Amino acid sequence: MSYIKGIYKKDIFKSDKGYTVGLIKLDETDDEVMSNYIGKLVTFTGMFPELTEGDAYNFNGSVKDHPRYGIQFDVLSYEKLKPDDKDGIVAFLSSDLFPGIGKRLATSIVDTLGNSALDLILDEPFCLQMVPKMTAKKADTIYNVLIKYDESHRVIVYLTDLGFSMNESLLIYNYYLKETMNIVENNIFKLVDDINELSFFKIDQISKKFDIDTLDSRRIKACVIYVIKNLTSASGDTFLNYQEIYDSVSNYVGELVDTDYFDNLLKELIKEQRIVCEERRYYLKEMYDATINIVNKFRILLHNKKNNYKNLHNLIEDLEKHTDIKYNDKQLEAIISALTENVLVITGGPGTGKTTIIKAIVELYSQLCKLNYAKLTEDNLALLAPTGRAAKRLSESTGLPATTIHRFLKWNKETNKFSVNEYDKSNVKFVIVDEVSMIDEALFDNLLKGLTDNIRIVLVGDYNQLPSVSSGQLLKDIIESEAVKTIELDYLYRQDENSYIISLAREVKDNDLNPCFLEQKNDYLFLNCDSRHIKENIKKLCLQITEKGYDYKRFQVMAPMYRGENGIDNLNKELQMVLNPESPDKQELLVGDIIYREGDKVLQLVNMPEENVYNGDVGVIRNIIRNSNGKTEIEVEYDYNVVTYTPKDFSKIKHAFIISIHKSQGSEFDLVMMPITREYYRMLYRKLMYTGITRAKKKLVIVGSPDAFITAVNNDKDLTRNTSLKEKLIIMNSFLNK
Repeated sequence: MSYIKGIYKKDIFKSDKGYTVGLIKLDETDDEVMSNYIGKLVTFTGMFPELTEGDAYNFNGSVKDHPRYGIQFDVLSYEKLKPDDKDGIVAFLSSDLFPGIGKRLATSIVDTLGNSALDLILDEPFCLQMVPKMTAKKADTIYNVLIKYDESHRVIVYLTDLGFSMNESLLIYNYYLKETMNIVENNIFKLVDDINELSFFKIDQISKKFDIDTLDSRRIKACVIYVIKNLTSASGDTFLNYQEIYDSVSNYVGELVDTDYFDNLLKELIKEQRIVCEERRYYLKEMYDATINIVNKFRILLHNKKNNYKNLHNLIEDLEKHTDIKYNDKQLEAIISALTENVLVITGGPGTGKTTIIKAIVELYSQLCKLNYAKLTEDNLALLAPTGRAAKRLSESTGLPATTIHRFLKWNKETNKFSVNEYDKSNVKFVIVDEVSMIDEALFDNLLKGLTDNIRIVLVGDYNQLPSVSSGQLLKDIIESEAVKTIELDYLYRQDENSYIISLAREVKDNDLNPCFLEQKNDYLFLNCDSRHIKENIKKLCLQITEKGYDYKRFQVMAPMYRGENGIDNLNKELQMVLNPESPDKQELLVGDIIYREGDKVLQLVNMPEENVYNGDVGVIRNIIRNSNGKTEIEVEYDYNVVTYTPKDFSKIKHAFIISIHKSQGSEFDLVMMPITREYYRMLYRKLMYTGITRAKKKLVIVGSPDAFITAVNNDKDLTRNTSLKEKLIIMNSFLNK
């Protein structure tokens, strides 16, 4: 391992995880290649909690010759160098790090304490009293800043020496701060509970440096928590059974654990309220509480008195005349029930009139409350959806503001907590939630916590869509429990004689595929081709589509998987060359191995409610701006909302010329194109195909293998998740109906 020393000048790129590409003016090195660059700016890369421009650093690592960017220094560990000469110490103490300490006082400190001033202050802060004109307040400021300045870097070095990566060390320090070393040395397995990004396996390896016994109770208990968290996250289950946990823990620790000892540790975890056991089902405490809270809230709402409006039928007749719409029996039942029941579920596939029903409910509620639309959404009605795209569609269909659940609950991304909660509830009286199939139990629990016990709530969603990414199968469990009145809309409205999208969706849902699915229709094309030709055919089709006047923002290519020749990552690069090729008129920016270009279609990867942009939103890069300070910004437009990304935010977006079918949930596109090949074998199942098909409003193009498509339709991979919400709702309903 080599080292370089020098003054950090600026960063070129910095992600929110701490990965940095920057420039250092090289002063000293033991590497032969790097010695040629002494006195010059050198590019370095690595993970850093914080770097301060103008400060001196010692970087340990190795030299890399990047094929495109030349010589770089890959940093594996580092330390900030304290100034060791008078001028450097004066500059340091008079910097912005020390408010109120000017150059004159800084000079006086060094004149009094010498060039070892910083170490003296850290060892004995009272030495500052010897400095002329030093006040107690300023002395405290200097000492406290020095402690903060010094401690974080010593801790990071300590953690990296243990074996954590720079990124992991940063996560640990940011979570525990001053307690980091104490916690790591006394119970390193606590990190499993507190920091999701750290694997039990990694912590277990590092724990060996503390001579912890293989069957140490802390080790086994941490492994239990990790196993439940990891397996439920992967499967979507809300609980595990005993044998699953025991087998996985034994596998992790490398030997069979004595069952009596294991059982006692489970009892300890239950007593510590870290897990819950009910009928040999083991839950993380927070997951169990979420299920119970949902059931209890429904019990209260279903017990409340129903609403009765004498003139409701007359208002519906007037609305039918005004809108020239004749509601069928199911639609009428849905409208009336939404306004009279305290909890209602409305489900149905595409083209069955869910949007029409929501518009009618909102209009009638406005009339019943005698409020105009402007007043309606102040403290009366909230229209909610799990994603920004779904909220936008809901707003467009009703003419009223709609928002994401996270924004409604005032989510704080730093603390991952909601300001609207059980202690500070919203005052709204009526809530309509769309795309409920996408909502997991934990989020729904938080929504119910933020609503009063007198709320009326309508849940709208497609029972046959993919379930939530996170744990639970909320809509499925609620509907199948029969505890809540559910109305299924099944009459198809959006269909003409030579259309096929909606019929195909129903055929896929019912596993009753018509042999004519290969025939071309006005709104549908299945292009039969070998997997080797999928890429070129998609590129050609995309060109044809844009030549016919389709803005590429209005159509969406989507696929099941990221990896492989026909995976999302590779096809994004290919489609960028076709849909937004290199041009002298377009600014570009290289981030890692990805070229971002003005005009690129991009996907938002995380919720940023402060910017009104959410996970899954699709936008277009409008500008790449290179500022005079050397930092580059990317401006992305999301439906007239422009968001500016600085280098630390670049990891929050990725190309969206093609996206995953999972990410498409909650969206609709005029035209959808889907490759289908046996290469996707792990993801070839019915609900995924159904979800992709139902994203298309006007046209659907499938490219690839008919056999792979038939395999997917026949594969009912939708295995029931292990959840207890359904059975608890059934028990609750039975109790209420006694």
